[in-house]
Amino acid sequence: MSPQPPISKPHASRSGHPAARSHGSHDHSAQGQSLEGALQQAGFYPRLVADVVDDALDGRDCVAHLVHLETHFDRAEVRRHITVLVLTDDMMVIAHVDDQQLDEAGEQIVAQISTESVPVAQIRSVVLSYMYAQPQNYKPSDPVRELTLSIAWSGGQRLDMGPASCGDPQCEADHGYSGTIAQEDIVLRISAEADGLQAVQDAKLFARALRAVNTGSPAPVPHVAPALPRRPRMGVFASRLSRGHQR
Repeated sequence: MSPQPPISKPHASRSGHPAARSHGSHDHSAQGQSLEGALQQAGFYPRLVADVVDDALDGRDCVAHLVHLETHFDRAEVRRHITVLVLTDDMMVIAHVDDQQLDEAGEQIVAQISTESVPVAQIRSVVLSYMYAQPQNYKPSDPVRELTLSIAWSGGQRLDMGPASCGDPQCEADHGYSGTIAQEDIVLRISAEADGLQAVQDAKLFARALRAVNTGSPAPVPHVAPALPRRPRMGVFASRLSRGHQR
């Protein structure tokens, strides 16, 4: 794939709020970079993704954002896809972009894009799962090694089933099935080793801002990212977010 040209520099924030400040005894500093900068660093069609997100925001200001690029191997191909979460005062926008190669030479490529706009009042739960290394030696300054962010709003549930068993390793009887049910609409797993410590911190900050907006309480770390430059509208993407990227 040909590299994407750099996108234009972000404009000043429309909201006029001061820059974010640190909060609390732990490292609760503002997100590492602006939304536009995060898209540029991800390098996955940054101009295209920025245009789609800008269209979905409908002029709203960004309160917090989370950009997550995933890479996986499909036989001999390397596949990438990006998920972008943008929080406003009353809405969470989810954008997901996949690309597909239509020919063996890689000259014909198409991008599949979907967006979903969820009112924050509709969000039912925000779950953070942490993973720490060597917990017996934990210190307050130790970073989180891995974080999983789960957000539920539509009542959708994931069912994980497997054969049940008893305590006898020689038993061959049929014990039926057992499983767990988890309520989730989107799940993102961010690893410090794969994505960097700042990406884990950004995910924590996004979850904190989402909880604050969802419950109506003041956000502990107000994050005002530079607004995306206004661009000509090229149509509205109305399809619902594909759930294929959930992990």
